[in-house]
Amino acid sequence: MSYAITANNLSIKFTDNWVLNDISFEVQNGNIFGLLGPSGAGKTTLIKLLTGQLWQDRGVAELLGKDTRKLTALEHEQIGAMMDNYGLYDRLSVYDNMSFYADIYHVSRGTIIDTLKSIGLYEARNTAVSKLSKGMKNRLSLARALMNDAKILFLDEPTSGLDPATTKEIHNILVEQKKKGTTIFLTTHNMFEAESLCDYVILLSKGSIIEYGKPADICRKYNHLNKLHITLKDGREIMLENNSTSASAVKDYLEKNMIDAIHSTEPTLETAFIELTGRGLE
Repeated sequence: MSYAITANNLSIKFTDNWVLNDISFEVQNGNIFGLLGPSGAGKTTLIKLLTGQLWQDRGVAELLGKDTRKLTALEHEQIGAMMDNYGLYDRLSVYDNMSFYADIYHVSRGTIIDTLKSIGLYEARNTAVSKLSKGMKNRLSLARALMNDAKILFLDEPTSGLDPATTKEIHNILVEQKKKGTTIFLTTHNMFEAESLCDYVILLSKGSIIEYGKPADICRKYNHLNKLHITLKDGREIMLENNSTSASAVKDYLEKNMIDAIHSTEPTLETAFIELTGRGLE
């Protein structure tokens, strides 16, 4: 098995507070891997450890098989990062911002136009960053992360505060990157985003992993209710056991064309997180 990222008992403290404590996981090449948790859970700190911006107090992290404390400039060029502090220059145009980072990444400026077109910013290429909406700034930060054709993308809440249409556009871009074989490490507190995009997720609370696995598997694990929720055309709502004992009742409703909607009651990642911690992700 080939892993893009590995972490083994990764721990770091600020003063006497352990911000991350014994974090262990593996990220397969070409996967979208989600790190979920509320603000203050340690998500951004973990990204900084994995990209070599911080050094841990205990444990080992590897990126593309290399200890993250020993990453070279060449290896950093294989990483794309979109953090919550944009790192954009407000007075410069979209194109000039991209040109600045193209020079840092040793990327041909000829790739800028193609990148801007792919991210939906070509028409705004001559607009100053200060005049962009938050959604457009997010796209520009993502374009900057994509421009060096990185093997691994680290995206820290890339759709936070964005409208649904812009969020969907960014999700589509991430899916296309995955198809190209890019590994994406995504932090979010958006449960729909995690469930729809991620191959595996970690639920992080107070610096520790409380659950780790495929989103669907985690949801099934905490499906204690296990009911069928049926809404009838006359407005009535029926709850039935989600097993063979309900087959005849469901068959009867279907034959009489009485059903408006039918859903199973498996929990979301949000409800699983609340059960584990007693709090939500916001």
